[in-house]
Amino acid sequence: MMKSHNQKVKGQMGIGKLLSHIIRYVRPYRWLVGMTLFLTLVSSLLAQVNAVVLDRSVDAINILDQQPTLLWSNAVSLLIVISTVLLGKELLAAIVNFFRRYYGERMRILVNRDLSLQVVRHILTFRLAFFSTAGNEPGRLQSRIDKGVTSLSRSVNLLFIDILPLASSAVLALILMFAANVYVGLVALAIVPLYFYVTYIQAERMRAGRHAIFDGQQAVSQNVLNTIESITVIKSFNREEIESQRQASVQNYVTDLQLSTRRQSYFYTGLKGFLEQVGTVLVIILTAYLVLADYPGMTIGKIMYHVMLFSNVTAPIRQLHRIYDDLNDALIYSEGLFGLLEGEEDVEASGDYHPDGVKGCFELSHVDFTYPNGVQALHDVSMRIEPGKITALVGLSGAGKSTVVNLLDKFYEADAGTITLDGKPLSQWDTSWLRDHVGLVLQKNHIFDGTIEENIKYGNPAATHDEVVRAARQAFLYDQVMALPDGFESSALRLSGGQQQRVAIARMFIKNPSVIILDEPTASLDAIAAEQIKASLDAIKQGRTVIIISHNIGQIVSADYLYLLEQGRVVESGTPTEAYKQGGRYKQIFDASVRSMNADRIAEELRESS
Repeated sequence: MMKSHNQKVKGQMGIGKLLSHIIRYVRPYRWLVGMTLFLTLVSSLLAQVNAVVLDRSVDAINILDQQPTLLWSNAVSLLIVISTVLLGKELLAAIVNFFRRYYGERMRILVNRDLSLQVVRHILTFRLAFFSTAGNEPGRLQSRIDKGVTSLSRSVNLLFIDILPLASSAVLALILMFAANVYVGLVALAIVPLYFYVTYIQAERMRAGRHAIFDGQQAVSQNVLNTIESITVIKSFNREEIESQRQASVQNYVTDLQLSTRRQSYFYTGLKGFLEQVGTVLVIILTAYLVLADYPGMTIGKIMYHVMLFSNVTAPIRQLHRIYDDLNDALIYSEGLFGLLEGEEDVEASGDYHPDGVKGCFELSHVDFTYPNGVQALHDVSMRIEPGKITALVGLSGAGKSTVVNLLDKFYEADAGTITLDGKPLSQWDTSWLRDHVGLVLQKNHIFDGTIEENIKYGNPAATHDEVVRAARQAFLYDQVMALPDGFESSALRLSGGQQQRVAIARMFIKNPSVIILDEPTASLDAIAAEQIKASLDAIKQGRTVIIISHNIGQIVSADYLYLLEQGRVVESGTPTEAYKQGGRYKQIFDASVRSMNADRIAEELRESS
C-alpha cells in the first residue's frame, strides 16, 4: 500500500553512522560533554556503593549475631555507620545526577536547535523540482523533519543520560564481580552476549516494519494537511464522510503495522527478560555453593553482593528494550533527516555571472522540459523575448505558459535546448542576483504571517515606510489599508483574496526590477480594481522587459509580441494583429473571449446610454 519516497542517506543508516552524526553536532559543546562524562563516571562509582555496603553489613551483622552476648552499642554504631554511608551516598548521587541530567538535557536542546536551523537553511537552497517530487509533499517533509530532529536530539539523551551511565555502571560491576570471584564473573559475563544476540535478531527482523511505519506516518500527516487545505471544497460537496474514510484507511494501515511491530517487540523483550532471570538464578546458586563449600573469601554477604552487582550488570539489559526502541526510531528517522541534510544533488545550481544591469533579452532555442512527476510540459520550444518590450504568452490551461516562466526564473532547468539572457546562458547567471532583478507576480501569491508592511517589504527588506506607502498607493491598496484599525501594522492574513493580490503587486513595485513577469496578475480582482492595477502596471512597464500570461484579451492586445502555446509547443507567434489575421488558435481564443464578455451587448448598452 505504502511506498517509500524518502531521500536516503548514502548507505543505510547504522549505529556507527548515527554516532558520527551525533558527534558532529555535539562537538561544539565539548565542555558539556566533558562535564557529562565526568559526572557519569562519578554516578557509576556511586551505583556500586550499595552492593559493597550490603556485603560488609551482612558479614558484620553475622559476626555480631554469632557472639555469646549481643553488644547493642556496637550494633547501634554499625547501623549509624550504614545509614550515614547510604544516605550520604544518596544525597551525593542526587546532586551528581541532577547536574548530569541537566547538562545532558541542555546538550539535547542545543543540538535540537542547531539541527532545526540547519535543515531549514539547507532545504531553502533546494531546486523547486525537489518540492514537486513525489514523496516531498509539505506534510511528508514536515513529518520527516520534525521526527528526524526530535529523534536525533533524543539520541543525544540516550547516549549521555541513559546508555553511558548504564554501560559504565555495568562494566564497573562486572570488574568487581571478577575481583570477588572469577567463576561468578564468568557466569555474569556469559549472559550478556546471549542477550545482545537476541537483540540483534530483533533489530534485523523489525527493521522493515519500522520503515513502513515511518512512511505511513508521513502519509497520515500529508492526508491531514490535504484535508485542512481542502476543507472548503470538502464541505461544499458534503464529502466529510469520504475524507474520514480515506484518513481511516491510512491510519488503520499504520495501526496494524504498529501492533504487529509491538507484538514482535514484546516477544523478544520477554525472551531477554527470561535470559536475565536465568543469569540471576545461576549467580545465586553458584555463590551459595561456594559459600557452603567454604571457598576462600566467600561469605554469606557475598550472596547479596553478587546479586546486586549482577543487577547492575543487567541494568542496561532491563532498560535496553526502551533504549532499543528509541534508538531504532532514531535510525529510521535519521535516514530521512540526513537524506535532506546531505542531499547536495538537490541544491539549486548557480553560476557566478552578474553584470551591472539586465537588458532583459531572453532567447529559448529548442527547449524540452519534463516535470519530476514525468509529465513533459515543453516540446522543442523556441522563442525570443525582446528587451524593453511586452511579450504575451497565450494558450489554454496546461499549454506550458507558466512552465516557460519557471524556466526563465531558474526555478527549473531545461532537459534539452538552451536558454540565454542577454546572450549569456542562463545557467551561468548568479541565481540570487538574477532573481533580484526579476519581478514575479503570480495568479496566487503567498501571504506570510505578519503585518501588511512586512509583507510588502518582502519585495525589498531595506525599503522605508514611505516607500511602502508609495507602493501601496501604486497597487491601489493604500485606502483599504488605512481603513483598518491598525493600518499597515494590521495582519496581512486578514485581507481578502483580492487585497492579498494587491500586496503581491505592491511587492513588485517596491522591488522595482528590470524584468517583470506577470502570471494572471489581476485574476483575483474585480473589474474596477483590475483596471486600476492595469494603469499602474502600464506605468511601470515603460522601458522594461515584460512577460505577461493572461486570459484577459485586454491585456494581451497591448503586447508588442505574443507566442501561442498548445500542448507544450509554440504553434503561433507575431504581433496580436498578425496572430489574429492568421486565423488559427489565437483567433479562436480572441473570438471566444469577446463572446464570453457579451461584447455586442456591452456595445449596445454603451450606444443606448449615450
